[in-house]
Amino acid sequence: MSVPLYQAKAEFFRMLGHPVRIRVLELLQSGPMPVRELLAAIEVEPSSLSQQLAVLRRSGIVMSTREGSTVVYELAGGDVADLMRAARRILTEMLTGRNELLAELREAEVVVP
Repeated sequence: MSVPLYQAKAEFFRMLGHPVRIRVLELLQSGPMPVRELLAAIEVEPSSLSQQLAVLRRSGIVMSTREGSTVVYELAGGDVADLMRAARRILTEMLTGRNELLAELREAEVVVP
């Protein structure tokens, strides 16, 4: 029995729904990174990063390669980077609207006696 597309999309976004996973994807947009650099940039316990990388790897969003004793991660495709940029644009638009509303509310406080 196949899963409806809307359910598959919901599961995909749930899989992305962890701050460490999002941060990993943001960092990997600039290119492949060894685990030690990811650890330094994210500042989480190695076991926590390993767990989150495993989730991303199983989902097919990131790939890993071994270079000697170093494991290097990279995005599996450009679409993930596009998704991260789109999320940034959407959040920027949402927050801009809130800032405008906040400014209007502050102006209204000054006018009201």
